[in-house]
Amino acid sequence: MGKSHVSQFNSAGFQADILGWYQTNKRDLPWRTIHGGKTDTYRIWLSEVMLQQTTVPAVIPYFLKFTATWPNITALAKAKDEDVMVVWAGLGYYARARNLLKCARMVAFELEGVFPESIEDLLTLPGVGPYTAAAIAAIAYGRQATVVDGNIERIVARLFAIDVPFPKGKQDIRVKADLIFADITGKGKKSVQTYPQALMDLGSAVCTPKSPSCNICPVAHHCRAFQNKTPDKYPVRPEKKGLPVRKGEVYLIHDKDGNVLFEKRRENRMLGGMVGLPTTDWDNKGENSYIKPENSRYVGAIHHTFTHFRLELDVFESIVPSVKNMINSDTGFISFNLACTYSGDIGLATLFLKALNILFPSLSPNSKGNTDHEN
Repeated sequence: MGKSHVSQFNSAGFQADILGWYQTNKRDLPWRTIHGGKTDTYRIWLSEVMLQQTTVPAVIPYFLKFTATWPNITALAKAKDEDVMVVWAGLGYYARARNLLKCARMVAFELEGVFPESIEDLLTLPGVGPYTAAAIAAIAYGRQATVVDGNIERIVARLFAIDVPFPKGKQDIRVKADLIFADITGKGKKSVQTYPQALMDLGSAVCTPKSPSCNICPVAHHCRAFQNKTPDKYPVRPEKKGLPVRKGEVYLIHDKDGNVLFEKRRENRMLGGMVGLPTTDWDNKGENSYIKPENSRYVGAIHHTFTHFRLELDVFESIVPSVKNMINSDTGFISFNLACTYSGDIGLATLFLKALNILFPSLSPNSKGNTDHEN
């Protein structure tokens, strides 16, 4: 990549082209709703947390349900952990939900319900990293910030033809991203707030990961990759390595009345705080929840992908006279009827729905997806 393109890059012209395109091409997203002429920081924060490593179409129904149930930061802060986990179930990356509650309670109870405005102060909130802090500062408060999500990473990599493979290439992208955000405050607060969203929409609709629509791109004339006819080359990613595999067992213990034995997973385990079936120690915490009953029979296997590994679980069934008789204060187990299990009332992660589906496929709704991501 020649230095001349960087030194000659017209930030002001690029910004004007992006903002002009956005006026007629912006997406209608629920978190962009304006209340009384002001942005709603709570909705912006909530959407940004939900959108981390998750797609917009997947997030929208969860966002709508969250804001209908907990319309402001105080309402969410007062919510029970288990209620929030139920509504979150299926969205994945469950550590986000736990940090979401911690952050809500800090803002509501320690900061009088008001999010900080500076990036430095935003970074002190649980679950708020550099990207989320920059997004809130810019979109909610109109502050100068370099906002870089996956869409903007891709745009910058192509604009400047950054040929350093990820993850090292992300450092170069971050430096060049400062150029496209340079002096954006000179265009006024409204432009500062809309500019990151305009870039995200361009990445979603035009500068897509595969087969970008350069012929309709409003900033193609700024783009080095377009000039070189190599947009699909960027960003440069390393060869994918196979995920490590973990193995274990999961136990379907039920009675003839349709009652199933569950546990509430401990907070320090993966999928912590959620209701799940008893399993062996596949998440390496040294806490086997349950010893396989003697009368268990093998009924199948499930495969599941987490962020950093692939999980293979053998599924065992055990029919007992009464599940409810197994529940007491010492065991820590709970029970639910199958109808309740599949209704979404207890917020089962996809992993456990897969296991149940082996024995009771006729009761299962359409699957929400193949993965339960966890940070």
